[in-house]
Amino acid sequence: MRRRGSPISGAAAMDNLVTISGLHAGYGNAQVLFGVDLALPRGQVSTLMGRNGMGKTTTIRCLMGLLPPTAGEVRIGGTDMTGAPPYTIAQAGLGLVPEGRHVFPSLSVSENLRATARAVPGGWTEARVFDAFPRLAQRRRNLGFQLSGGEQQMLAIARALMTNPDLLILDEATEGLAPLLREEIWTMLFRLKQDGLSILLVDKNLQELSRISDRYAVIEKGEIVWSGDSADFDAQRAHVESFLHL
Repeated sequence: MRRRGSPISGAAAMDNLVTISGLHAGYGNAQVLFGVDLALPRGQVSTLMGRNGMGKTTTIRCLMGLLPPTAGEVRIGGTDMTGAPPYTIAQAGLGLVPEGRHVFPSLSVSENLRATARAVPGGWTEARVFDAFPRLAQRRRNLGFQLSGGEQQMLAIARALMTNPDLLILDEATEGLAPLLREEIWTMLFRLKQDGLSILLVDKNLQELSRISDRYAVIEKGEIVWSGDSADFDAQRAHVESFLHL
């Protein structure tokens, strides 16, 4: 278990798909992140937790090149990608399912899937997506704005998978969805984990997170205040939940 301020060793960093070190960032004069350290191991499901406004989305925005950090480093696959533009980050193998879905409203389901697709031998294709998401197959000709909120969320996940990412990042992917749709998404995420895909989750559902996550980190006021693996989380769950005010 890592505590506040403890460094990520060089040996450990070599096993990580993504390593964030000493990250500072903000908006204008409002600083949000104060030296975030976060390691995302290959082939594991990592979870970033924290109350609203603590810096979760800002961390993801820096990771995806949507917000330039003011200090610190972001390494992907051992390469320094700090401040790289979003298209370069995507080409490096990161796929984002953003909070709020952001599907293209005037494009059909099929067009949304193809818009940012990156072909990889043996990877995700439109046919594979429709097999995994039967609802989308039924609505492949519907425009984005004609889908329900849950269907838009499925489309956002499917669109990210069509980039064939090495790391799939989901920011509040199940928030506000009906229970049945939430269950479908958690089932899909479990299957992706079994396939060996690296995943970073931001979500509030601790019950589901505890079934799928390998590693956890808690962010508070722009700093990682607790991190550990599943055994650490189980042993210290009450302590971790105290940061979340659950």
